[in-house]
Amino acid sequence: MDYRHLGDSGFKISEITYGNWLTHGSQVEDEAATACVRAALDAGITTFDTADVYANTRAETVLGEALKGERRESLEIFTKVYGPTGPKGPNDTGLSRKHVMESAEASLRRLQTDHIDLYQAHRYDYATPLEETMQAFADLVRSGKVLYVGVSEWTADQLRAGHELSRQLGFQLISNQPQYSALWRVIEGEVVPTSRELGISQVVWSPIAQGVLTGKYLPGQQAPEGSRATDDKGGKDMIARWMSDDVLARVQELTPVASDLGLSMAQLAVAWVLQNDNVATAIIGASKPEQVHDNAAAAGVKIPADAMARIDEALGDAVVTDPARTLESSPKERQA
Repeated sequence: MDYRHLGDSGFKISEITYGNWLTHGSQVEDEAATACVRAALDAGITTFDTADVYANTRAETVLGEALKGERRESLEIFTKVYGPTGPKGPNDTGLSRKHVMESAEASLRRLQTDHIDLYQAHRYDYATPLEETMQAFADLVRSGKVLYVGVSEWTADQLRAGHELSRQLGFQLISNQPQYSALWRVIEGEVVPTSRELGISQVVWSPIAQGVLTGKYLPGQQAPEGSRATDDKGGKDMIARWMSDDVLARVQELTPVASDLGLSMAQLAVAWVLQNDNVATAIIGASKPEQVHDNAAAAGVKIPADAMARIDEALGDAVVTDPARTLESSPKERQA
């Protein structure tokens, strides 16, 4: 496993992060989830990403149990705040001071730790003044309950405003967590250049495009039973955008590229995002330990320029690049 600095900080994380968005507490049993965490640790992964909203807090609880007994100083635990939790009352969502402070305390209890290494604003909150949110983060940092602060799916302008406030308040905004893959490149036009300027790294999710880039979905054929594309609880709606025969046929053209490099299709997809020097880590999810080991082997892989060009040629106009798509990620009104 290789390690990279997160933003312009001294904080280092593993190039591969184990995330439990669609698995722990919902898609797989707790025993299987724990087995995947053990596989991650065995593969040298030290960074774990979750969120309070995943499985309505259950994912944090499962991760906390799975990591119990590990040396805390050897781990980097990330979680997030924004989404609705609990009974979804008027203050059970968003980035108000009340919700941020109460959510941090609840996440600490569920994760069974006294500090969160990276606490992330899961989306941008249009209903709360940014100054209020950033002051809450600053207070959590000063209390020692949060070590570093990041965000998720923020636009370039939002990153710039948040970064300026963090400087004024005496802490660092060091990361952004966007969707990014060889098929979904919307951050490249504006978010990445701005982040480089500000000293912010990307912690990217869905590097294999919800499984599409593994090549297991074939054009003209039904999705395999038990796959994400058939699971109403496991992201079926999100993966639907990639399930056209044209996209799936283009993905199949990546098979010889992966073969020539001695990689699985999943490894090629994860290694592809890691070629971007603004990406600090790629988040992988898994329902089986062997998936963890396969994806983790992408760490340290260097894809030659000619192979990168072959990937671009194969995917062609199936790639989404419009920077405006980031703006769509954050709801303009609270959902609770």
